[in-house]
Amino acid sequence: MCLFLFVFPSWASSLVPLCNHDDSSALLEFKNSFSLNVSFIRKKCEPAYYPRTKSWKNGTNCCLWDGVSCDTKSGYVLGIDLSQINLIPFSLHNESDFTLPNLLGLSLSSCKLKSFPSFLNELKTLENLDLSYNQINGRVPSWFNNLGNGTLSSLDLSHNLLTSTGNLSHMNISYIDLSFNMLEGEIPLPPFGTSFFSISNNKLTGDLSSRICNARSLEILNLSHNNFTGKLPQCIGTFQNLSVLDLQKNNLVGIIPKIYFEMRVLETMILNGNQLTGPLPHVIAKWKKLEVLDLGENNIEGSFPSWLESLPELQVLVLRANRFNGTISCLKTNQTFPKLRVFDVSNNNFSGSLPTTYIKNFKGMVMTNVNDGLQYMIGSNIYSYYDSVVVTIKGFDLELERILTTFTTLDLSNNKFEGEIPTIIGELKSLIGLNLSCNKINGPIPQSFGGLRSLEWLDLSSNKLTGEIPEALTNLSFLSKLNLSLNQLEGIIPIGKQFNTFENDSYKGNPGLCGFPLSKPCHKDEEQPRDSSSFEHEEEFLFGWKAVAIGYASGMVFGILLGYIVFLIKRPQWLIWFVEDIACLIRRKMKRRSQKFLANKRG
Repeated sequence: MCLFLFVFPSWASSLVPLCNHDDSSALLEFKNSFSLNVSFIRKKCEPAYYPRTKSWKNGTNCCLWDGVSCDTKSGYVLGIDLSQINLIPFSLHNESDFTLPNLLGLSLSSCKLKSFPSFLNELKTLENLDLSYNQINGRVPSWFNNLGNGTLSSLDLSHNLLTSTGNLSHMNISYIDLSFNMLEGEIPLPPFGTSFFSISNNKLTGDLSSRICNARSLEILNLSHNNFTGKLPQCIGTFQNLSVLDLQKNNLVGIIPKIYFEMRVLETMILNGNQLTGPLPHVIAKWKKLEVLDLGENNIEGSFPSWLESLPELQVLVLRANRFNGTISCLKTNQTFPKLRVFDVSNNNFSGSLPTTYIKNFKGMVMTNVNDGLQYMIGSNIYSYYDSVVVTIKGFDLELERILTTFTTLDLSNNKFEGEIPTIIGELKSLIGLNLSCNKINGPIPQSFGGLRSLEWLDLSSNKLTGEIPEALTNLSFLSKLNLSLNQLEGIIPIGKQFNTFENDSYKGNPGLCGFPLSKPCHKDEEQPRDSSSFEHEEEFLFGWKAVAIGYASGMVFGILLGYIVFLIKRPQWLIWFVEDIACLIRRKMKRRSQKFLANKRG
């Protein structure tokens, strides 16, 4: 028993160390230097706020406080995460004495900061700093160059209102995120040893050629959504550690340099939305680790680059809205595009038959359970970077971030393809979107399409399709968008399940179709088809209407009660914020953060 009592305290302290007294006092003093808005935890388009410092109380172990991490042996505070604590604007007193001699990581993300807290200059050991999602405006102060006495390795200033970064090139820093600000002028020179550099979604201009060539250690480079001009820098081809290159939505011109053949570890290249020209260089076939190639919305011409089919890891190929022409035929290799999940060649001038040989080998579109391995390892750090590609979904061009191993689409629309639709497409079980619209395709809709159980949208409009609409399509329970308009289809429109939700626009321009939802009735000798379990559905239908009636009555009572509350207390703020919060939540889901990295402990 005595041995147990002797050993136990030592074992417990290794799991939950006793906080250093001076650090605890410094944290309490820091807590007293600002005020929290605790009246409402969340409102408008802000994240879910949480008053972490509520647990910061005198006489308790600060290593157990929310947002605080300590060294397991010494008890010194190493990391502080006060993100989303809902500071009252301007309440953080810059003159506060905040001395933590061993602090390595600090996150004040989403805290409503208006400026850079001056106490940061006193943190001499700081390695990781996250001030993202605030309202900091103006220039980065000059004292930032000496932040942490040169120990700073990770800096996240994204999603602020910064207009200038100052000179960051002399900092010894490996991770810099300046995306989603209001930066103008030429691109800031990244430090020589930088591995991650993102400055996307700003207002930067100028030529890239001589501005980034010094940063040869780059592994992830994101300069997208700016106004850069000129040609693609030749020096990028010498960045032998580069795994992600995202230059989409700029005004870059010229061709992809042949010197890029040295980029042997490249996993993602996104050049969408520029003015690039010329045929694709064959050097791309040497990028054996390439997973995402998005060259959409440029002026690239030539025949289909069939030599890309041998890339073993390619999952996303987007060539949409270029000037490619000719037929799409393969080189008859053993495996063609073995992992491809997004294939988009829409809005080009391709002709001939649909690429049946390729479609047969789209194994990535057949599998329904694929592991998500789309994180990027850089040294001992994991940087979560999300690629984004533009696809046409349900008639709209949307930019999707990196959900690529769960998102599968085949888009051959707006070309000159002809002939019949290959039945083999029905075997692409994980297909979510299929768009073959605006071609010259004829023949029937394959019965095999009934096997596309994951399909959410199907667009076969503006072709020359004939025959009846297969009854098997009513089995597609996830189908939310159907467009069969402007064809030569005939017969009775199937009913049941999702087909009961489609409107006239899904079928217009097919004079031979009749039945619901069209106003054209079928002939008397024709009977509107009933789905396979029509009698069960009738019972469900009746039950459903009872549920609707009950729900309507309940909703009416709730609405009257809610209106009475509004009448009594005018515009209840909680209700306004609740409604706004729902809308904002939807908006936030459309835009995920490009990265998040904060290390609170030594390696």
